[in-house]
Amino acid sequence: MAAIIDYNPYHAYEVGERLKGGEVGIFPCDTIYGLCGRVSEETASRLYEIKRRPASKSFITLMSLEDLLSSSLTVPEDLLSRWPAPLTAILLDSDGSTKAVRVPSDPFVQSVIAVSGPIYSTSVNFSGEKSLLTFSDILPVFSSSVDFIVNDPETKGGMASTLIDATVKPYKIIRQGSYII
Repeated sequence: MAAIIDYNPYHAYEVGERLKGGEVGIFPCDTIYGLCGRVSEETASRLYEIKRRPASKSFITLMSLEDLLSSSLTVPEDLLSRWPAPLTAILLDSDGSTKAVRVPSDPFVQSVIAVSGPIYSTSVNFSGEKSLLTFSDILPVFSSSVDFIVNDPETKGGMASTLIDATVKPYKIIRQGSYII
């Protein structure tokens, strides 16, 4: 059974430590609740299993601006002035692959990432199904699959991040979300 953690700034450190220790959890991101875990192969495998998602579909990576700038990803200059924001961009990596990345604007998530390092994030649902947007909807479905769930009574739904392909010019909007391009 998942541990329930109250949403407040003081618990961001605990969430970051849990992720750093290999746990997988659910917490409000800067858009909607996210199913998250620290970037690693083990975490990715667990997230795929929990979501019942095919391994051919990758996850968004949430990271700090500093982590992004020190990564091997090609980041267009004009995106740097937009982040942090609920804007996810597909970026080209030096190895020729692509990765979907977001620098979140939410202070809680920023604090979590400061402790844990970059994290995978995906909507809270089973692959192909509608996202669950409230704690009361999430708890009965995922409490036995994750290590912890953060309860934020103020998070009552919302809109996912805007997703763009920044490997092409002009950028291609893949999903219009809460960030207006």
